[in-house]
Amino acid sequence: MTNQTASILLIDDHPMIRNGVKQLISMDTSLSVIAEASSGEQGVDLAEQYDPDLILLDLNMPGLNGLETLDLLRKRELSGRIVVFTVSNHEDDIVAALKRGADGYLLKDMEPEDLLEALRQAATGQMVLSEKLTPILAASLRTTQPSGERDIQQLTPREQGILKLIAQGLSNKLIARKLDIAESTVKVHVKHLLRKMKLKSRVEAAVWVLQEKVF
Repeated sequence: MTNQTASILLIDDHPMIRNGVKQLISMDTSLSVIAEASSGEQGVDLAEQYDPDLILLDLNMPGLNGLETLDLLRKRELSGRIVVFTVSNHEDDIVAALKRGADGYLLKDMEPEDLLEALRQAATGQMVLSEKLTPILAASLRTTQPSGERDIQQLTPREQGILKLIAQGLSNKLIARKLDIAESTVKVHVKHLLRKMKLKSRVEAAVWVLQEKVF
């Protein structure tokens, strides 16, 4: 990412939505739409071509849907963040997207200034989630895994430290910089701590930490 502007790729089959988001983003000098796709297939091609800092991905698209597109994007060597941008606040969709590696989940009915703020945060490596989704995700966590079965003491001090930083919304890159270790080392720790705590994704980990007031 350049010092100033975070590049964004929009993947959405609705031209009106893309135009609206583009106009909104043009009001913020720290963000810039560099490409837009009207389908998942086109989105994957453009993501490989531009490797943007941020990909804003719709879920409900004809042909290749958002989750299938997310799977394909995650198989590519991309350095940016992928944030789902959708009308769906269904628990199944949220959990599926986060489980498949989305770095955030934003709803299309957000206030424009809230959306811009979330995009700025996502571009700096933070995890973003529409506020109204936190209770839905927390409820899902309670049903999938009683919190009593998760014991923070299973984690090494290093893993606990990394979990704390994940809960603050930091990306692997920022965690690596903060702890002065390699990003690949952070990835290994994250994988281990998620497995030990039976958590499906870093967003789920963050919600659990905040919900249970672990630290």
